[in-house]
Amino acid sequence: MTVDVQRQHLVYKGFTGPELRGVFTPDRVTIETRNGDVVAERTAPREAFASHGPDTPWDELHVLYFAGYAMWNYLTAPYLLTRPGVVVQELEPLQDTGEDWRRLRVTFPDDIATHNTEQVFYYNAAGLLRRHDYAPDVLGSPAAAHFTEKHVTESGLVFPTHRYIVPIQEDGTALPEPVLITIDLTDVSIT
Repeated sequence: MTVDVQRQHLVYKGFTGPELRGVFTPDRVTIETRNGDVVAERTAPREAFASHGPDTPWDELHVLYFAGYAMWNYLTAPYLLTRPGVVVQELEPLQDTGEDWRRLRVTFPDDIATHNTEQVFYYNAAGLLRRHDYAPDVLGSPAAAHFTEKHVTESGLVFPTHRYIVPIQEDGTALPEPVLITIDLTDVSIT
């Protein structure tokens, strides 16, 4: 995938087929040929989730929108938190696995496609993102804790290359299981 950090734009190479790509923007998702010919598209993609229940099947454009905004947010944080309209408030630290994590409550403006308006980011003493809590609106708002590990540095920027997401209890405690999603990045480069 290729991520543009200046605007919400992400391209997945090989999306649904080796000769295709998936292009995400907040207002439009497309599946295209390598030449840019549009095979499928959806404008106002977030609204396509409005009548969905927990058992409603997704099509390829639903997946593209969700995976597009999610990965864009994941890969641009913490830079994302400096964007206009983003409000950041420091909370009391949390101790986890023997270390104190600084917590930031972040409120996102409507023009940033993201899981939900208010989220919490957890950073360790080295300034590395370790956990990110949110409740994705498009999934019916189930609370989740997104843990990050195996940070690598590329061109002076730090990226967690292993991520996993688990449910959160009402008191904010992350459950060890089930692991809902795992993301592993194997090659990160900056251009």
